[in-house]
Amino acid sequence: MKNKRANSTPQKPLTPAMEDYLEAIFNLGREKRAVRVKDIAKRLNVKMPTVTSMLNTLGDRGFVDYQKYEYIELTRKGHRVGKEINRRHKVLLSFLTTILNINPKKADEEACKMEHAVSPSTLDRFVEFMEFLQSCPRAGSSWLDNFEEYRLHGRDPNKCVERMKEFSKGFGHRIKTISDVKEKDGDVANPHRPKSRGR
Repeated sequence: MKNKRANSTPQKPLTPAMEDYLEAIFNLGREKRAVRVKDIAKRLNVKMPTVTSMLNTLGDRGFVDYQKYEYIELTRKGHRVGKEINRRHKVLLSFLTTILNINPKKADEEACKMEHAVSPSTLDRFVEFMEFLQSCPRAGSSWLDNFEEYRLHGRDPNKCVERMKEFSKGFGHRIKTISDVKEKDGDVANPHRPKSRGR
């Protein structure tokens, strides 16, 4: 009866520290056959008694299977949380390094802080934005290079005009290419459609 009452009590949200542990165990579990307390302590740069205390807390909440002096394993819900936090970290790290061109070490530290606050829906928007920059007409590496130049040196009216001309020229070419592909696809989809006759 005691366990039933405990399980029915709403649990408090996970703290950032708890999420860090679950993420660390998730990653260590992919790297090693067995995860030990010392592995977690080394990964998170904390002392082993601190790890043991946290594992007891996570174990009581059903996120890890842990007995003293034994290997540590994530439960199903612990694995789910660890995997999601790791996904957030990777997306944010990619955004900070690829889009904002932040130093990888600093970006990794910042991603660790941000991953606990951003919601899954916002994270998906980050992913969509990065895909947009890489695939849509006004995106791509040159667009990112221009952003980096603007960030370092500020707005240069002459260069802005030059960029606009380059964009206009390139954008017109891309529209023509897309139109040609669509027209070609339309001909394939409607092979019996009569072709227009020239004068």
